[in-house]
Amino acid sequence: MNKRCYLVDENTTPALVDQLQRRQPTMSVLKVGDEMALPKGTADPDILLWLERNGFSLVTRNRKSMPRHLQEHLVKGHHVPGIFTLKPQAALGDILDDLVFIWEVAEPDEYQDQIVHIPL
Repeated sequence: MNKRCYLVDENTTPALVDQLQRRQPTMSVLKVGDEMALPKGTADPDILLWLERNGFSLVTRNRKSMPRHLQEHLVKGHHVPGIFTLKPQAALGDILDDLVFIWEVAEPDEYQDQIVHIPL
């Protein structure tokens, strides 16, 4: 089974990336601004296109405009492997537990074209 890859947006704490990689060193996790990812300041619609092309799921705090961007993306016939939005005031440990759990057990297409709020 292919494991899920995560792209963490620039408005999410970089500690999330570090802690995910500590818990699962083989996990593929990038953040916006990394050399292999998108540059900081990339517009949300462009992030969605990148996710689709590269097979990454997005981890974001953007609960306000991301649903609209995803809807527009889907209407154009595009897809994404999944978007995980972080609940306000959620503990980092709970977020990490859920993202690792999803990485370990979810099927690759289980969250396709969906926005899921973390912690579950």
